[in-house]
Amino acid sequence: MTNSQCITREAKTHADISQCFAVMHQLRPDYSHDAFIHRVIEQMAEGYRLAFLEVDGKAVSVTGFRIMNNLAWGKFLYVDDLVTDGSHRSMNYGSELLNWLKIEGRKLKCSQLHLDSGVQRTDAHRFYAREGMNMTCYHYAIIF
Repeated sequence: MTNSQCITREAKTHADISQCFAVMHQLRPDYSHDAFIHRVIEQMAEGYRLAFLEVDGKAVSVTGFRIMNNLAWGKFLYVDDLVTDGSHRSMNYGSELLNWLKIEGRKLKCSQLHLDSGVQRTDAHRFYAREGMNMTCYHYAIIF
């Protein structure tokens, strides 16, 4: 990382959520700014949390996650979204945010961290492997 001021924090306000939009839009381009804000607020009511790594006052890496519990894994942290701004990749910001998620999961007594990644996201897959993550299953879906 550079000598810039770098901090990871949760998006708690409308302004924080809005600050995350430009980065998240790179992963979720189907959302307009207003639709993104609405969806995040809606999901937050269901336990979704949004956090971002901020460098010199600007979000450069964003994650959406939730704490879940199931028979297969017990209590775990599930990452819905994890994206670093394209102009800030290969600067360790994604690693920093993933480490923050690991710490948060441990703090909340989760035993595991999970995420799904689209099959086309080969750069992301290389990143996850570099970060010590293992591909443990296939995910299937039926779209209605």
